[in-house]
Amino acid sequence: MWIVAGAAGLAVVVLVGGLMAVGARVLPPGRGRELVAFIPNCVVLLRRLRARRTLPRRARLVLGAALAYVVSPVQLIPNFIPVIGQTDDLVVVTLALRYACRLLPRDDVVAAWPGGPEQLERLLGRRGGRHAL
Repeated sequence: MWIVAGAAGLAVVVLVGGLMAVGARVLPPGRGRELVAFIPNCVVLLRRLRARRTLPRRARLVLGAALAYVVSPVQLIPNFIPVIGQTDDLVVVTLALRYACRLLPRDDVVAAWPGGPEQLERLLGRRGGRHAL
């Protein structure tokens, strides 16, 4: 039963991510496009950071825990509740990415980020990476 629920959760995440990736390409430039592109950009950043050997083990564990939370059928706010159900997933992934990015040199994070610099600044916050100015 847990395997089926986990697979269904993963399928929903992949479907929504795919729709967001398509929306990021077809929407006109502006705030809406930035918001829709944020999640696909985070996924690309996750993939690229995971490939780096400089990422500390504790950051890898936090990113893995965030991924497990997103695909888990047991969550603080269930995903079947529209909008609010996905908001907790977004918060967990954003906090995990922020934590992992702050443990790396800023240049590495900037090189791995596929989106615009404004989105990256929002993700990292004021402190930025390990070598922020």
